[in-house]
Amino acid sequence: MKNKHDINKIFQIFHSVNPYPRIELEYHNSYTLLVAVLLSAQSTDKMVNRVTSKLFKVIDNPKAMIELGLEGLIEYIRSIGLYNSKSCNIINLSKKLVSDSVAEIPNDFDYLLSLPGIGRKSASVILNSYYNEPYIGVDTHVHRVSNRIGLVKTKNAHETEKSLYKCAPIENRIYVHHWLVLHGRYVCKARNPECDKCIVRGYCAKYRKDNKRKDS
Repeated sequence: MKNKHDINKIFQIFHSVNPYPRIELEYHNSYTLLVAVLLSAQSTDKMVNRVTSKLFKVIDNPKAMIELGLEGLIEYIRSIGLYNSKSCNIINLSKKLVSDSVAEIPNDFDYLLSLPGIGRKSASVILNSYYNEPYIGVDTHVHRVSNRIGLVKTKNAHETEKSLYKCAPIENRIYVHHWLVLHGRYVCKARNPECDKCIVRGYCAKYRKDNKRKDS
């Protein structure tokens, strides 16, 4: 893990370029955000937005989703990866919300985890994006970028999450997930990272290591 000065500098740079990042998924209310986040697992936000632009015109609450039914939902999201399991989870979580008389998705991490298809990352993203809570959702982008830059040295998403909470400055914590996701999505890509476009390459562990090899 980097020293505190370098970590703070990295987040200062991200903040200077994009001070108020936000989620790229499109939604109308807490329920549609919940659905969009669930659909985004192993799918691109662009693909999710493409299908939800039609779905959310007719569905914006759990009762309406139940009335649409499993087969009806599948027709809207068939182009999304894992659409069968995702549609089952969406219908089941909608039934739970109705059973629990939940009109607004609660600002409650544990309750979100009780919903079918919602894990730690999804719960964190929902609370961060909708309620502006300083949660850090760790997906593949966040895990990869955090380790590649050298913010953390971890083996899995849960370890990365815990380490980021320890190292990320409190004043910037609400934006950490978004900065790392966007950086991983558009610059620090998995296969072909575009280091020439990287605004934090001067503090990146991998970039320094690779350039040191070139100079030797």
